[in-house]
Amino acid sequence: MSDLLLELFSEEIPARMQAQAAKDLERLVVGALADRGLLFEGAKAFAGPRRLTLAVSGLPAKQPDVSEEKKGPRVNAPAKAIEGFLRSAGVTLADCEQRDDGKGPFYVAVIGLKGRATADVIAEFLPDVLAKLPWPKSMRWPQATNAPVRWVRPLHSILCTLDGEVVEFAFAGVTADVTTRGHRFLSSGVIAAKRFDDYVAKLRAAHVILDAEERKAIIFEAVKQAAFIHGLEMIPDEGLLNEVAGLAEWPVVLLGTIENQFMDVPAEILQTTMRVHQKYFALRDPATGKMANRFALVANMVAEDGGKQIIAGNERVLRARLSDAKFFWDQDRKVKLADRVAALGDIVFHAKLGTQLERVERIEALARKIGAQIGGDIAENAGRAARLAKADLTTGVVGEFPELQGTMGRYYALHDHEDADVADAIRDHYKPVGPSDIVPVSRVSWAVALSDKLDTLYGMFANGERPTGSGDPYALRRAALGVIRILLEKDLRFSLNELCGWAAQGYGDGDEAVISDLVTFFAERLKVVQRAKGMRHDLIDAVFSLGNEDELVRIVSRVEALQAFLKTDDGANLLAGYKRATNILKAEEKKDGVVFDGAFDFALLSEPAEKVLADTLGLTQVAIAPSLETEAFAVAMTVMAGLRTPVDAFFEKVKVNADDRAVRANRLNLLGALRATLHQVADFSKIEG
Repeated sequence: MSDLLLELFSEEIPARMQAQAAKDLERLVVGALADRGLLFEGAKAFAGPRRLTLAVSGLPAKQPDVSEEKKGPRVNAPAKAIEGFLRSAGVTLADCEQRDDGKGPFYVAVIGLKGRATADVIAEFLPDVLAKLPWPKSMRWPQATNAPVRWVRPLHSILCTLDGEVVEFAFAGVTADVTTRGHRFLSSGVIAAKRFDDYVAKLRAAHVILDAEERKAIIFEAVKQAAFIHGLEMIPDEGLLNEVAGLAEWPVVLLGTIENQFMDVPAEILQTTMRVHQKYFALRDPATGKMANRFALVANMVAEDGGKQIIAGNERVLRARLSDAKFFWDQDRKVKLADRVAALGDIVFHAKLGTQLERVERIEALARKIGAQIGGDIAENAGRAARLAKADLTTGVVGEFPELQGTMGRYYALHDHEDADVADAIRDHYKPVGPSDIVPVSRVSWAVALSDKLDTLYGMFANGERPTGSGDPYALRRAALGVIRILLEKDLRFSLNELCGWAAQGYGDGDEAVISDLVTFFAERLKVVQRAKGMRHDLIDAVFSLGNEDELVRIVSRVEALQAFLKTDDGANLLAGYKRATNILKAEEKKDGVVFDGAFDFALLSEPAEKVLADTLGLTQVAIAPSLETEAFAVAMTVMAGLRTPVDAFFEKVKVNADDRAVRANRLNLLGALRATLHQVADFSKIEG
């Protein structure tokens, strides 16, 4: 068996593109091998600052021989037709077999294809495969013979061997051989390697660690250890760790110091400044939980002075960055948050939805209304928080670091001596920003967060800016999921129709069709949320379809009880009985042109089984209603289970379409009553199975 080693060595590849590029390279090459009948034992791709590498093990030395059959014309077809077939198949008549499909004999050309050497096959497809690598952004340059080639950065060399021998091909004007290079500064000259193990070892000797996961582990442990020596701990940042691992081929961790003059700047500003501009890890004091005046940087260099000059240089750069941040922080606090609200009138939120000030005024009114319903006398604070929630968009810090929206608003609100609940709501009104984010914790925050999201959802829906299958530029799905999570996790009892109606009032009278579409949108999002928790989407449809149920907390509770009930024998059999009844009703209602939803006449009931069903239905209707009213859904299901035996007996012993028309109509009305009784709980016609 043979092993393939492929390395593409170039100028620096952006860290954010490396991991996906490695996956794409593996996917494309593995796919090309499989398409050509070349099976293998394993494949693994690697990415680093200057190279993409793929190792494929256990390849055969050559393709297997295969035979291909090509159906030809009938034996008695005109000679020219037969000659044309032989010419197109590249065979003679002696190479063809005659077969009979029952309509007469016809020719079949059996074409034997000899397998080629694996190296030749790989050399043939690699240029095309490399040209197809989907870089998010790429450079291009002309080739002598083919169309312009695209690659992320100028390509310097290609190392490609199969079982130690060079696979001869060229791409982007570079011819494959067995050479590459080590670390940009810590090595010199070319490295020759023919096999993967030798390649990895020589790269390591040349100060290059091939595996990104190993580089991440080295950085993580080194930062943790360096912090521990100073009695500190690392503030976890997986995203930064991934990025830094893509910047250094030989990572060396050093610790620098933040000057004390910057330590009164909020930690979020310091951390964001270091992370975004300098790729530094922030550290904290475990005793206080506060950010420490030290930071960890990752150098791609082993310095003779132990890194003193590197640290000094980075501290100098950081000082300049933090001076800018401190300037913005000091300047921003000179103007109160409340005095910044008017300036929102100069910022357009959306061409169809007006300015940020108009948006704030809508959210404020909505937050007061929702706050009054939540209770706890929070309406005033909810309105105040909504009024100030977007004011930090006019500050210098948020202008420099948009990701600190809300966070900075809280700091400025506290500086202005606003109520603590108001300040927290300003910070939290964007929450939850994703499935792993927490929902706000205070009542004021719930009101403002719901208002912010509902206003955006209604406004966008009303103006035709709805999500499509290919895009959701205004993150409306995320906003709807945020509303659902707040309502469910905080047990907030709101009607969706009512909430959307309140949001609509900010835009005038509101449009009932838009409100209806928005409620449907919430129902679809609820399915997504609950599916992950094992809840059946058809049961959510069944409850939503009742038309009178749009309170999420109650819907979820009802669906959970229904799902548990349908897992029992009583539930499954009752569902089967329901479907049988509705199928009969559907056919007879279509035939008669009427709906059998009237009251049945006890006097016309003659069979014992139909009398028992009628009696049980009456008792069930009486018993279910109060259980549903008190949200004792499990009790309601238990009551409903009592219908199973009478329903089974009815279908076993009673002829629905009796000869007497009055009796027939009465029995159909009895089934109509069964349908109506079950629809008190859910629309069973929406339930699958």
